[in-house]
Amino acid sequence: MATLLYSLAMLGHFVLFLHIPLSVISVSFKIDQFKSNDSTILYQGDAVVVGGEILLSDPGFTCHVGRAIYRDPIPIWDSETAKVTDFITHFSFTIDTRAAPRYGSGIAFFLAPSGFQIPPNSAGGFLGLYNKTYSNSLANQIVHVEFDTNINDWDPPYEHVGININSVISSNYTRLNISLHDGDLADVWISYNSTIRILNVSWKYQNTSTLSENTTLSYPIDLITVLPQQATVGFSSTTGAFIERHAVSSWEFNSTLDMKPTSESNGNKFSVIVGVTVSVGGLTLVAIIAFVVLWRLVEKKRKTEKENLDEVNLTSINDYLERGARPRRFSQKLLVMATNNFSNERKLGQGGFGAVYRGNIQDLDLNIAVKKISRGSRQGRKEYITEVKIISRLRHRNLVQLIGWCHDKGELLLDYEFMSNGSLDSHLFGKRSPLAWTVRYNIALGLGSALLYLHEEGEQCVVHRDIKSSNIMLDSNFNVKLGDFGLARLMDHELGAQTTRLVGTLGYLAPEYINTGRASKESDVFSFGVVALEIATGRVSRTSMEKESHKGLVDWVWDLYGSGQLLKGVDAKLQSNFDKKTS
Repeated sequence: MATLLYSLAMLGHFVLFLHIPLSVISVSFKIDQFKSNDSTILYQGDAVVVGGEILLSDPGFTCHVGRAIYRDPIPIWDSETAKVTDFITHFSFTIDTRAAPRYGSGIAFFLAPSGFQIPPNSAGGFLGLYNKTYSNSLANQIVHVEFDTNINDWDPPYEHVGININSVISSNYTRLNISLHDGDLADVWISYNSTIRILNVSWKYQNTSTLSENTTLSYPIDLITVLPQQATVGFSSTTGAFIERHAVSSWEFNSTLDMKPTSESNGNKFSVIVGVTVSVGGLTLVAIIAFVVLWRLVEKKRKTEKENLDEVNLTSINDYLERGARPRRFSQKLLVMATNNFSNERKLGQGGFGAVYRGNIQDLDLNIAVKKISRGSRQGRKEYITEVKIISRLRHRNLVQLIGWCHDKGELLLDYEFMSNGSLDSHLFGKRSPLAWTVRYNIALGLGSALLYLHEEGEQCVVHRDIKSSNIMLDSNFNVKLGDFGLARLMDHELGAQTTRLVGTLGYLAPEYINTGRASKESDVFSFGVVALEIATGRVSRTSMEKESHKGLVDWVWDLYGSGQLLKGVDAKLQSNFDKKTS
């Protein structure tokens, strides 16, 4: 009988489910060659298809506008759930200046309201998206990425790649040397991560890219405050008083918007649902009751299995650690005494999943730092297990050493060697005396040595995934000790980057890691480079260097380098006491 009721209940829910809208909306297309008779792409203004490419602007004419857009609107956000789409697009294009001494104006990838038409008088620096009246208006609903080849009054004093929001004025930008890349095919990747609300741009040229160029850009944008629920997506380019040729060769786009099922006010669907509900009658109520009971049983079983699995993992950690000579197991009672019952006076810092306390084990005359994982934090427990498994097998002079551990009575505790000079960020950005240049230089070398060991010198590659100044500790002689391996991953040397969920700290994450979710040795090295810039400049990576453009540390230093003023970025607290050869 119970089986029959359950089967009928599931049948009733299945019938109802057929009339509930899907909860995920995806848009995906890939075009390797454009055709004039393909209705997927709509052409506006002067845009035409020539030889499998979209020729957006004819190089024979000034003050022309060409646009190409995807025919269907793209869902951007959902009004009921306030969820925002994730998207990534990859396209290739060329800008050909025809070797002219002056040229312009540029090409843009844009998102705008569905049905958005070419504004009048929008040629030249307006890129077919704005005009003089609406060049910087809150009434606009436009996000675009521009490859701007003509310097206008509102532009930086050089050609640039920019991220723009409702304005011809770029919110963030970096230098572009179009004369170097004249006629070369550019590959561009633009992605939006709705979790962290960041738009990322990266690009490369097939034959003319150089290591000295910055080819990444990012900017925080909440699309729900800028764009309507559905948007047009495409390309726009213009010529002004000068000419150049803009052609798009290929385009790929993928977006996903997660939405919960919404109620339908449509009369037909509503009638069908009511009809089905009435016909099923009391069966629906039985189905609901059966579903709730079943759900509770399943959840209870799942919770029990998770708790059992956690205990199995902790037991396996016990066995794993106790087989080795170190680290050693400390009792909870001993660590409570060592930290004065984890008093606030002993607290060294607070993290996302717990706090760190200074302790002293009198019998051993040993100063330690005790990381106490917050009770009930499943992520903290997961990081605890990860950290123990990874750091207990590592031995290097520039890594924090795990001395002991404890998981008794629901407490998860890790015991490290105490670092008397604290973390690097407290010296760079706090109120302590500024570090001398030689000390900073040695810190950078020590961190590099730690990374070399993690990436290349072990049986498996260890990718840290959270290298930042607050995770770099300094001993009494200011020697580097890299710590916090809760987010680290073991990888085979041959496999390279692995797809994982995005973790780490904004400001230190490599653009390709944000775009793809693939953590790698290279993404660690990018984070190392950001820390090196913090060491040299004394500036926090996540702070805007220029309030009017919201430039981050990396872009700010790139601009100094491009303008030949790199040494202006050195920390002013050093008062010119630094070695130019190592800076």
